Amino acid sequence: MKIILTQEVSGLGAPGDIVEVKSGYGRNYLLPQGFAIAWTKGAEKQVTVIKRARGAREIRDLDHANEVKAQLEGLKVNLKVRAGDGGRLFGSVTPAEIVDAVKAASGPVLDRRRLEVPGHIKSTGTYPVKIKLHPEVTAAFNLNVVQG
Repeated sequence: MKIILTQEVSGLGAPGDIVEVKSGYGRNYLLPQGFAIAWTKGAEKQVTVIKRARGAREIRDLDHANEVKAQLEGLKVNLKVRAGDGGRLFGSVTPAEIVDAVKAASGPVLDRRRLEVPGHIKSTGTYPVKIKLHPEVTAAFNLNVVQG
């Protein structure tokens, strides 16, 4: 089955890519979740619009990605959350909250879908977070989750 990705899917491609997938994977997961649209000649024209939008928010090139990486790795990111006794959180930390914490720490604006968080963050402490800035550049920083 030929589809056009509308969002980044790990191991498959980036928005605007035309990929061939198994019929069940495309029909039962990618299409209903909104990660892709079915390929047609008319939909292929939409690829240019998707790629133009992606280019506007994406890291421009390798040098820019390295600049953002250097900025992120020198950053101290603190996230204040509600927690009970023993540092256990009420809920868990989401990627959107991590992106907001980076922005609050005077860091760059990041795409939450590119964050790689080690499992679910459900207690206070320091956690390593990775973000894929460019196909060749991955930045890592520590997220300090504190009770507040």
